[in-house]
Amino acid sequence: MRTFDTGATRDSAHGKFDLEGFLCPRTLEEYARYMHRHRKQADGKMRAADNWQRGLPTTECVKSMFRHFLDLWHIHRGHARRDPKDGHAITKSEACCAIIFNAFAIMFNEQDRQED
Repeated sequence: MRTFDTGATRDSAHGKFDLEGFLCPRTLEEYARYMHRHRKQADGKMRAADNWQRGLPTTECVKSMFRHFLDLWHIHRGHARRDPKDGHAITKSEACCAIIFNAFAIMFNEQDRQED
């Protein structure tokens, strides 16, 4: 039990996830911006934010993650990388967001398999 100066009490925080410590609001917001930018489909329609949770093949996610990791590695070594779709310069942050997205999709698939 914890007792505060005000007299209020709460359970112990022992063993509980410290999400506020594990995550950074700036980094999470950057990831959200990345995800929002990629909601627009080739046909111009916006996909639902949780569309990826309908299931993406792990094999495709691994292949995509490797491509984005290669972008990150090149950028880290000082080489410019451009998006093949529109030619914009890929940033380290963008490459990291793409890697995280694919890792999340793979983790999601693994969690779904474990629930079966």
